[in-house]
Parts: sequence; C-alpha cells; structure tokens
Amino acid sequence: MNTSVIGGGSWGSAFARYLGSIGLPTLLWIREEEIITQAAATRENPVFLPGFVFPETVRFTDDLRESATAADVVFIAVPSQFCRAVYARVAPVLRREQIVVSLTKGFDKRTLMRMSQVMEEVFRPYVRPHVAVLSGPSFAKEVAAGNPTALVVASRDPAAAREVQHLISSVTVRAYTSTDVTGVEVAGALKNVVAIAAGIADAMKFGLNTRAALITRGLVEITNLGLALGARKETFYGLAGIGDLILTCTGELSRNHRVGHELGRGRTLREILAGMKMVAEGIHTTVAARRISRALGVEMPISEQIYQVLYRGKPPRKAVEELMTRALKAE
Repeated sequence: MNTSVIGGGSWGSAFARYLGSIGLPTLLWIREEEIITQAAATRENPVFLPGFVFPETVRFTDDLRESATAADVVFIAVPSQFCRAVYARVAPVLRREQIVVSLTKGFDKRTLMRMSQVMEEVFRPYVRPHVAVLSGPSFAKEVAAGNPTALVVASRDPAAAREVQHLISSVTVRAYTSTDVTGVEVAGALKNVVAIAAGIADAMKFGLNTRAALITRGLVEITNLGLALGARKETFYGLAGIGDLILTCTGELSRNHRVGHELGRGRTLREILAGMKMVAEGIHTTVAARRISRALGVEMPISEQIYQVLYRGKPPRKAVEELMTRALKAE
C-alpha cells in the first residue's frame, strides 16, 4: 500500500521515516521551503529530526493535494491549530476507500472539537473517507531510532482500525486497536497539560513523590473529563492514557515537560515560546481543557492551576500551595 504523511515536524518526519523503513512507499508533505529543499538534497530533516536519514522509499513534496491523493492511507501530523485548514484543503480530493489517520494530540481551538470530529465535519460535504486516530507513548526520536514502541489505533470503523494496525505493525512497532475514539483523543490531548505540571515540579526539585502524585491525580482529571465526554474508563488505563501520560511526564524528550521546567525556573510563557521551534500542544490544550471542564462541571484542579500559571502569571510555588491546601476529600 502507498502511504503519505502530511506534516514535516518531528513526529510527522519520524513516522514517515518509520513507514519507509518497513518498506512502505511514503510521500512526506513538508510546508517549509527551506526544509524540503534540504530534505531533497540530504535526505534529512535537519530542523525537526536531525541525524536521521530517510530511506529511499520516502519521497518529499510541497504539494498538499498530491500527498492526499497519492496514498491509500493518509496520516496527518500537523499542530492542532492548523488542522482544520489542512483538512479543508485535502477534503475535495479524498476518496471513499481511503483511510485518513490523525496523529495530532489536541483540540480545535475555536470549537473545542477533537481532531476526528473536525475531520468528519470538514469532510462531510465531500466523499468521506474512513477516519482513525493514532496515539500512545511515542517520542519521535525513539520511533525514528527503531526503539520498540506500542501504539493504539482507534476508529469507529473496526475494519479500518485493523487495516491500519496491520499496515504499521512490525518488529519495532506493535499496534493495538480500539473503538473508543473519544477516550484515545481526550487522553492524548490532556496528558500534555499534566506534563507541564510535572516539568514545573521537577524544576522546583520537589522529587519523585510529587511526580507520582501529579501523574496519579492527573490521570483522575483526564479520566473524569473523558467520561463526561462519553469515553470508556478502561481506555485511560491503556497506552493512550496512563502509558502516554507516564512518558510525557517523565521523559526528557517531552516538549510539554520542557515548557513546565522553564516555567518552574521562573521564565515567562512569552520567553519560552520565543525560543521554541516546535509546538508544545499542552499550552493550547490547557485553555481548551478549562473551557470544556467548566461547561461540563468537571473539577480539574491541576489543569486550572496550569492555566493560571500560563495565562495569569501566577507564581508556580503559589499554584502548588493552592493545590495542596484545597478542601480535603476522599480519593
């Protein structure tokens, strides 16, 4: 089968390289002219995935519609704030038999929709392909390096999920299937908010007790919001839930943890963003989580404090004090 990956950031590039490494003809769409020129000349993405050479099975393009029409399975790996525009550009050329897979972990900033919901809305006036999402604990560099990785493919169409599962599974990637698209997407998005909190705690040298508490209580918040949105509880104890949460809260490669670490050192969000090339989805997801949780009446104290630190200038130590001195309750 032919595959394409739309998005030349770290995750899109790593996943395209992986697909090519298992023998799948893959077309990688890269937006930035400088990067695609370098990729064509050196077969590397020196900005977002330095040190990794793409196999000959991977081609590069700056033609978005070509990347959508040339593949049986289209993987889309662009930041959440750009997804709607990308979906709109490819929608008119997609075919019914294709599978479009979201690799994005976030919410639509304006509508608060999950990425699969945005796809379905945008694709509705046209011939609608099968829609799936791919998530789980997966740092881009480790996938590119061939480290064993387990992922979950979720779709309301079990046959589509199985097709993607068999397509991408290999000796280095093991894919599981799920029909709980809501749970997989909610977990993948919200873990980034908790990772910011973990980064703050690590910068303040609070230790492992604090990290464990954040991961555990963060999972409770994620699960409660997911259940309110119609997800299944067991999803949050799987790869897309606790698996991805542990990775993002503890791994040095986590962009969201890095943002939190810089906040914990006293830097402002503006200063941090000025020095970042890659998007940390948790920054935007924090706002979406706050709006969704308030609309549904779901208490999310960790997420609320991260919002206050990011957007209201609250000192991180004050946020920790407020979390620890809230009214006592049963677990």
